[in-house]
Amino acid sequence: MPMAGGGRLTTHVLDTAAGRPAAGLTIALYRVSGNSHRKLKDVVTNADGRCDAPLLEGKAFQAGQYELVFFAGDYLRANGTALAEPAFLDQIPIRFGISEEGHYHVPLLLSPYGYSTYRGS
Repeated sequence: MPMAGGGRLTTHVLDTAAGRPAAGLTIALYRVSGNSHRKLKDVVTNADGRCDAPLLEGKAFQAGQYELVFFAGDYLRANGTALAEPAFLDQIPIRFGISEEGHYHVPLLLSPYGYSTYRGS
């Protein structure tokens, strides 16, 4: 369902174990409808742990259910973290709903054995 066009979706990732932004972490964005997942895009975080542009904005910003999948295991391995196989946290899916126009910011605070998220500003 299209909105007036003023909303946007953003994210960023902080590596709380290392005390720095999680640069180079791959994130996939899906639109979810029932059991169907439609991939909208893949992005990689920049040096500040953020994406260079909003994940959704303008006409692409629509009400509905979405899922961000953070490829935490790949990021942690690439940065020298020794992980068990299989890793406790490998891919972290966060499913959320967009119900109104506005700024939806979905950050991830990450360590090898835990994470947290919230709706930020």
